[in-house]
Parts: sequence; structure tokens; C-alpha cells
Amino acid sequence: MQSIDLLAVDVTGMGAVSTRVLTVPNILSFFRLLLVPVFLVFIIAGQDFLALLVLVFSSITDYLDGVIARRFKQITRLGQLLDPAADRLFIFATLIGLTIRGIIPWWFAAIIIGRDVVLLVLGITLANLGYGPLPVHHLGKAATLCLFYALPIIMIGQAFPGTAFVTNPIGWAFAIWGALLYWWAGAIYLVETSRLIRISRIESVVTSDTLDG
Repeated sequence: MQSIDLLAVDVTGMGAVSTRVLTVPNILSFFRLLLVPVFLVFIIAGQDFLALLVLVFSSITDYLDGVIARRFKQITRLGQLLDPAADRLFIFATLIGLTIRGIIPWWFAAIIIGRDVVLLVLGITLANLGYGPLPVHHLGKAATLCLFYALPIIMIGQAFPGTAFVTNPIGWAFAIWGALLYWWAGAIYLVETSRLIRISRIESVVTSDTLDG
């Protein structure tokens, strides 16, 4: 059975993906992960300006670790995991903090988090069948980008109430589009997972028949 091991493939065009751990991009990604709880505390406490500062600093380090990784050929398997994980955790922290404060309705947070729970189940299912993670679909990337813009824009309206009449409509437009694309991409991942499950079952039957013969 062939597995889809994306982490072993050079999808960047910058050479082989390294298994190194201690690299500058990875250290920056670790630092971003450490900032997530700080960011969440600021949001829950209503310190939106400080939370935005943390988010801006995190975005700068996110940009830098990508540039450094490509420029100095420090692309690693660990970095390919840490970078999107930090992005997701910042989105979750924003959702949780703003939901606790009643700025974002609980059902919207449930829609976003629920989709990732579904993907987690799909990932575990594929791993049990011997497959690696599915390729990231461009719709998933677009959805994450929309949410990455939406939530900070909504926060700007909280930090600077005078801008809310502009930031709230724009932020919620991005949020709604992000949620729709998020689940659209999730449906594609579900279809692909179902296809791989069918392939796995067929291969199991063929193998069983071969052994019996």
C-alpha cells in the first residue's frame, strides 16, 4: 500500500526537507506557540490592544521564519508541522477569547472548531490505514486566510470602538466566507478519505484472496 507522506516530499522546490530540530525557523515557530496563551489571556481580559500587538509580532515572526527557511534551506519536517499549528492555535485562541466575551456567538466558534475535529478524526482514520496526511487543498488555505484576516479585524473594532462601523462588517464578511470555505474544503477531505478507505478495503480483499488461493 502506498502512503501519502507529504512531509517527505519537497513541495517547496528548495531542496530536500530536513529532519533537523534546532533551526532558526523552528525556534521562531516555538516562540510563536509560546505566545498563544499570552494572546488568549489578553483577549479574555479585554486587553485588545495588547492582544493585537502580540498578533502583529507573531505575524512578523511567521513571515521571517518562512523567509529564513527558504533562503537558507532550513525547511524541516518539524517546521512544516509547527508553522500551521501555530496559525491554527492563534485562530482558536481568538475564537475562544471572543466567544467567552460574547463578541462572537458560540455557534460560529462551534462551526470552525467542529470542522477541525472532523479533520482530526479523518487523519486518525487514515493513519490507522497506513496513509499519511492528505494534501492541503487550496480551498482550505483560502479559508484559513479569510479567518486569519477576519478575527483580527473584528478585534480592531474592539480595541478602537470608533472604527467598529467599518471593521465589523468587513471582519464578519471575511469570517462568514472563511467558515463556508472551511467546510467546503472539509467536504473535499471527507470525499478523499472515503476514496482511500475504499481502496484500502479492496486491497485487503485482494490480499486475502491471494493468500487463500
